[in-house]
Amino acid sequence: MKNDYLITDNPLKALFLFSLPMIIGNFFQQTYTLADSAIVGRFVGEQALAAVGASYAFTNVFICIAIGGGIGASVRVSRYFGAGEYTKMKETLYTALWAFLVISSLLGGFGLLFSRDIMVMLSTPADVLDMAELYLSIYFLGLPFLFMYSVLSAMFNALGKSRIPLYFLIFSSLFNVWLDWLLVTRFAYGVAGVAWATLISQGISAVCSFGVLIHHLADMPSAAPRYFASEELAPMARIALPSILQQSTVSIGMMLVQSVVNGFGSEALAGFSASMRVDGLCVVPMAGIGNAMSPYTAQNLGAKRPERIPLGVKAAFKLVFLFALISCLSLEMGYHQISLFFLSDKSSAVALSTSDHLLRFIGFFFCLIGMKHTIDGVLRGAGDMTMFTIANLVNLTIRVSMAMILAPRYGIQFVWYAVPLGWLANFLISGSEYRRKVWAKKV
Repeated sequence: MKNDYLITDNPLKALFLFSLPMIIGNFFQQTYTLADSAIVGRFVGEQALAAVGASYAFTNVFICIAIGGGIGASVRVSRYFGAGEYTKMKETLYTALWAFLVISSLLGGFGLLFSRDIMVMLSTPADVLDMAELYLSIYFLGLPFLFMYSVLSAMFNALGKSRIPLYFLIFSSLFNVWLDWLLVTRFAYGVAGVAWATLISQGISAVCSFGVLIHHLADMPSAAPRYFASEELAPMARIALPSILQQSTVSIGMMLVQSVVNGFGSEALAGFSASMRVDGLCVVPMAGIGNAMSPYTAQNLGAKRPERIPLGVKAAFKLVFLFALISCLSLEMGYHQISLFFLSDKSSAVALSTSDHLLRFIGFFFCLIGMKHTIDGVLRGAGDMTMFTIANLVNLTIRVSMAMILAPRYGIQFVWYAVPLGWLANFLISGSEYRRKVWAKKV
């Protein structure tokens, strides 16, 4: 496929072809999180599922920092690529890799030192605290590999090579699931087994991805690039930091909301954890389409073709509504069977009821997060970050405040009642900024 199809092809076709490998790849990435939960839930027990679930909200913050930072840095790479400035493109890419290597090492050390304190602060049930700490201690050892792979994937996407991360994601996810099964069911490593499986599979994929990227860059004509361009740090940070905030909003909110759910006990936590895995799977295409809009916007602005951006938004909305309909129908028809995949018939009534109720409710609202991600992708790709940041902060505030104020008084269901309200507020604020067409002045 030609490298400039995001600039030249029909927007619906271009976005579909570009986002599809990311969506498929992220589905495979979600597969190992589903496998982690299903294997420990069915072969170790409900408390083990609760421990992995309690850890997930915390670890997902770091995942989103990696993804958001990679996407933010890749906007600069996309602009240089669209403009044909390959030397600057390579310098920006190398600088991003060095920067995130340092950041990931610091965050990994932080996680190793303070993970138990944070789990206690989040009111993690005492009967799962030790297992959660064990899972996290192994997870943070592999954090540099996670960052490396996420940033490399974003760089491939910036270059219009979204199929390459897909291949590595498929390998990593399938290898991870096999290791989960081997270490948990054969060697009885429990929650430590799923943590080691993640570290090993992501480490192999990260190293291999780096080798492929270096080979690909060698084929692109340019002057000899510098391997660290300090002047690129500030413009990358201006885009990457709000992008990290946007990507982390859901996870930071879920971590704070987790403290509310934890207060309902390990049985409710197990049911909530199971349903959140499914929710994460359903959001994958929405996030993929939104992430695709960033390089689509950046490349078209770099190529002086801003008139293609509204066409891209309309095309993205069509894809969003299609995926939202599929997700809604799937959950409404199979919510209980999905819950049993994680929990089994012997699980507590509280766990099953919590999972069932959340899945039935949330399925009707995925179009909101899809539209939010689409418009956020345009603003991020154009570097229009002020209202982008405000919108995501409002989203976070609504979700956390409703959960923390209403759920303890009126029931756990208010944890998920707040979710679509946050998505809607975010979309309305970002949408108003999009309609002002500030992005069109970024050419």
